[in-house]
Amino acid sequence: MAAGLIGSCGPTSGGVAEALGTHVQNGRNHVGSWAGVIGVITLLCCSPALADSRVILLRGWFGVFSTGLDDIADTLKAKGIRAEVAGHLYWKTAADEILRERAEGKTGPLVLVGHSQGANNVIDLARAIEAHNVPVALLVTLAPYRQDPVPGNVMRAINYYQSSGWGAPITAGPGFRGKLFNIDVREDSTVTHINIDKSAHIQAEIAREIAAVVKAN
Repeated sequence: MAAGLIGSCGPTSGGVAEALGTHVQNGRNHVGSWAGVIGVITLLCCSPALADSRVILLRGWFGVFSTGLDDIADTLKAKGIRAEVAGHLYWKTAADEILRERAEGKTGPLVLVGHSQGANNVIDLARAIEAHNVPVALLVTLAPYRQDPVPGNVMRAINYYQSSGWGAPITAGPGFRGKLFNIDVREDSTVTHINIDKSAHIQAEIAREIAAVVKAN
């Protein structure tokens, strides 16, 4: 029910009215939970950045080794931030969707996150929308390999890689004037190319970075 309510910030609809009726019938035991839903709706309606922000997280090959991205997405959704996880081949479709949303007037911050091949493809995605002057507020890559340079429309780029394993630093492309950080996690022996996205520490850092970017914009 909450998801349906969050999707609409306009006048009270039939669905909301029905929900209200349900809560009244069930008594005061649901007052606390209903107040929580109202709080989320108010947050989204009063914060254009949250309402228009979009976070796209792309998995690596086969989509079976990047399940840690789902944990990051769940954390963001709990904060009212729109986040979606998809396979790395989704990047071209995502580019078309982003351009369509921009044409509709949605100008909230865009965040791109990718693991392995998905990391390479979020850079491809950023480059695809660069020609249309669409900025990327934050780009996060996890263990990319043989990737292209970060395009100039990216404002902030963070790359987690393992110099002793699979992955490499990212570099800035022509026209890049943002901030770029390469974070080598080689000292953590528990982190590998396959599970870097599942590191609780890295997940928490990424979630914090995304929340800060959305709030700042």
